[in-house]
Amino acid sequence: MTAPAQNIAIPDDAVHSMLAVPGMHCAGCMGKVERALSAVEGVASARTNLTARTVEVVHAPYVEVPALVAALAATGFDAQPREIAAEPISAVKPLLAPLGVAAFACMNVMLMSVSVWSGADGTTRSLFHWVSALIGVPAIVYAGRPFFASAWKVLRHGKTNMDVPISIGVTIATGLSFYETIIGGAEAWFDGVLMLLMFLLAGRVLDAMMRDRARSGVDALLRQVATGTMVVAADGATRWVETKALQPGMLM
Repeated sequence: MTAPAQNIAIPDDAVHSMLAVPGMHCAGCMGKVERALSAVEGVASARTNLTARTVEVVHAPYVEVPALVAALAATGFDAQPREIAAEPISAVKPLLAPLGVAAFACMNVMLMSVSVWSGADGTTRSLFHWVSALIGVPAIVYAGRPFFASAWKVLRHGKTNMDVPISIGVTIATGLSFYETIIGGAEAWFDGVLMLLMFLLAGRVLDAMMRDRARSGVDALLRQVATGTMVVAADGATRWVETKALQPGMLM
């Protein structure tokens, strides 16, 4: 996916910069990243790679990388030069603890819910709701952090992403469940909220694992790319030229 940048022609001395954008999760994020970079004066093109979570920017020499990073930060995306992140941080590890907490709490709250579903009422039902709240609310706050943090980051910049509706739904369901618990209501949905978070986090973990595996394969291929080649001059002599110094029309 490539965004046109103000119809700027690519100059002969254009610079190619690669930025790592770990917060890029979907096609909508790709579009926002490319539009933010394309709006920077001097940028000719921006091409994202969702699998590697990187963006390649072609820009004039006077455009500095910090300006590109700042443009993404203003849109709610953290970024850094790809060369700095030689070993990309896996997106799996930060999700494992929230997933474990959500799964553990979901199983325990579900045990309380079974009693309510079986017909418990009055004081017994209220007690089970309170125990579910004591287990569920802290677990929801902790397990929902990846979604809440992502949603808050983009909302601060007047943007949205798919974590915003997830955060809103989880917050409303948790609030209503706690309200029903306080007034002694018949229903509470802590188990449903925890189950939702558990499945969402499980999906994120599987997605991150597949992306890490794909990125490792891509990086392995890139490491095998030749750093240069022999170029034949007009007089027939050959010389070694680095890949980045190759020009159209050179005979290899």
